[in-house]
Amino acid sequence: MRFFNTAGPVHPQDHYCLPPLERFALDDMLTLIAQKKYFVLHAPRQTGKTSALLALMTYLNAQATYRCIYLNVEAAQAAREDVAAAMQAIRSELATWARIVLNDTFVDDIWDETLSKAGPYGVLGTVLSLRAAHTPQPLVVLIDELDALVGDTLLAVLRQLRAGYVRRPAHFPHSVVLCGVRDVRDYRAHTVAAGLEQTLAYMDRCNATEGHLVVFDRTFGKSWETKLFHRQETLRGHPITLWGM
Repeated sequence: MRFFNTAGPVHPQDHYCLPPLERFALDDMLTLIAQKKYFVLHAPRQTGKTSALLALMTYLNAQATYRCIYLNVEAAQAAREDVAAAMQAIRSELATWARIVLNDTFVDDIWDETLSKAGPYGVLGTVLSLRAAHTPQPLVVLIDELDALVGDTLLAVLRQLRAGYVRRPAHFPHSVVLCGVRDVRDYRAHTVAAGLEQTLAYMDRCNATEGHLVVFDRTFGKSWETKLFHRQETLRGHPITLWGM
């Protein structure tokens, strides 16, 4: 007997629901995946994001063109800025889904040795690289709840994805979907705000009357012309020059 569900992802065999793959532009998403894009999917809570990702994973694996794996990184939120602890939580989720979906223990088998060589700031990227090379089909990774990560943990994940991007598709995931409530690109505004506060603190300590803050935009595929900017900010009466690049 089916029933209405308001707690967690829907399962059409158990719940009354619209088909998850009909709730977003599937053709557009498949085009982005075919083009080897790394892209963001974000929407408010309880709008069906996770249900859509799980349905997309099932759809892609059924087509046999790709191997697709889902990864929810919310468990790593408890680690906050502890990157090593966060990576262990991500390892557990990634290995579990690999066993469920891909029916292998490859992630678990290589993680400890990879961690000893690459460290916590490189282990995820290296494991994804090895996993992509391990399968004959291009690997697609759906990362859910990315905006649950904070600070250095979030940066560690994003920078490893960025570093591996140029090795796709043979030695890194063919396509990655980053999903959450908040667009991960919004974190730039928070980075600037935190940087201004830190710059002002340094100015106060050394009695400086002028401050400068440089912000690096590491967005995939964005041209230098759109990254460069220069503007004046004032924080609690103190002028700070902001440089973007």
